[in-house]
Amino acid sequence: MTEARAAYLSLGSNLGSREETLRKAVRQLAAADGIKTLSVSSLYETEPWGKKDQPSFLNIAVSLQTTLTPEELLALAQAVETELGRVRHERWGPRTIDVDILHIEGVERKTPTLTLPHPYMTERAFVLVPLADIAPDLVVMGRTVEKWEKSVDDGSVIRVAGPEWIES
Repeated sequence: MTEARAAYLSLGSNLGSREETLRKAVRQLAAADGIKTLSVSSLYETEPWGKKDQPSFLNIAVSLQTTLTPEELLALAQAVETELGRVRHERWGPRTIDVDILHIEGVERKTPTLTLPHPYMTERAFVLVPLADIAPDLVVMGRTVEKWEKSVDDGSVIRVAGPEWIES
C-alpha cells in the first residue's frame, strides 16, 4: 500500500504501569516507518470484558495515517505488544498491552489472522467510547461511531483523563 490511509486502533492495558505502557505503545507506533499519529483519545478506565476476574483496564483509541498494508500494520501492532511484555496465556485474559486494529479506510478483510473492520468493535463500549472521542463521524458497518456508541451500555466506562494525558 503506497497511498496513506486513515487507520484506527484500540489500545488497552490492565497489568503493570497501565498508563505508562499505553504511552510507550503510542510512542512506538508513532516512531514506526509509514505511520503518522493523528490523534489520541482521552484515557478511560473500564471493567474487564469476557473474563471478569481480572483487574480493570485503561483504554484509548488512536487514529493514524499509514502507508503500511493491513498485514504490516498488524505485524507492527504485535511487535509493539511483544516489546511491551505482552504474553498470550488465555483469551480475554489480563495483559500488559493489547493493540487492536479497528478500521482502515477503504479496507475490508477476513483472513485467519485479520478481520477488518474489527468484528466486535460495535458491541464494546470500551472501544466505542474512546473512538467516539476522536472519530465520532467515522462510518463503520453502515453507522457512525457516535451512533454505535449510543447503542451500547457505556456505564462502566469512566473517563479518567482528557487527551492531554499522553503528554504528561
